[in-house]
Amino acid sequence: MAGRGRGLGVAALVVGVLGLVLAVGAFGYGRHAYGGGTVSSRSMEPAYEPGDRVVWERMDGSQVRRGDVVMFSMPDRYGTSAVVMQRVIGVGGDRVACCTRVGSEERVTVNGKPVEEPYVSRGDADGAHHSYDVKVERGRLFLLGDHRDDARDSRFFASDHGGTVPVSAVRGKVTDGRGPVLLLVAGLLGGGVLVLTGIGLGIGALVVRRSTVPPAPPVPWPVRPV
Repeated sequence: MAGRGRGLGVAALVVGVLGLVLAVGAFGYGRHAYGGGTVSSRSMEPAYEPGDRVVWERMDGSQVRRGDVVMFSMPDRYGTSAVVMQRVIGVGGDRVACCTRVGSEERVTVNGKPVEEPYVSRGDADGAHHSYDVKVERGRLFLLGDHRDDARDSRFFASDHGGTVPVSAVRGKVTDGRGPVLLLVAGLLGGGVLVLTGIGLGIGALVVRRSTVPPAPPVPWPVRPV
């Protein structure tokens, strides 16, 4: 029984430590790899509406591609250090122009090819109703909001590198909010379960040890010599 008590104690320590490491690791990884926030404007409707919670994966701007929705920060342009959400339309080396007519629709073109943009609000790819033709420099991105008539994006800063944004300004790429959150919750719950299991094993070890301690012999009554 004594050996069993020691075994339970060791198991309690191992399981508890593993649970603690898992929970702390999941929390630390989540904070390091992802960011989160709440949409505050209509510039990305209808995909993202005011009040929606978004999660973004932290990454370098050189890793994003056309069509990605990114979070970036340009205090000198927007007067705030808060991150801004817009969609990547052109990357370094691309030529982005607006607009060309395809059937009854206006389309943005990238390298001379009309771009399919099912995400734009009301199917309006223009919005501002003025033309632009920008050659995106290497190390920069041309960004637009999905709600083209309600977004202050690359179109309105033509004097600053054609309105493009340096890749260094990018903080991350918006991702499916459920995946990272579920991963974080699973790690925290799994770690919590292991910690509680370790505590239970530790209590069991104490019970086993106490049950195996032999009772102390009774103290004999003192006898006076006659």
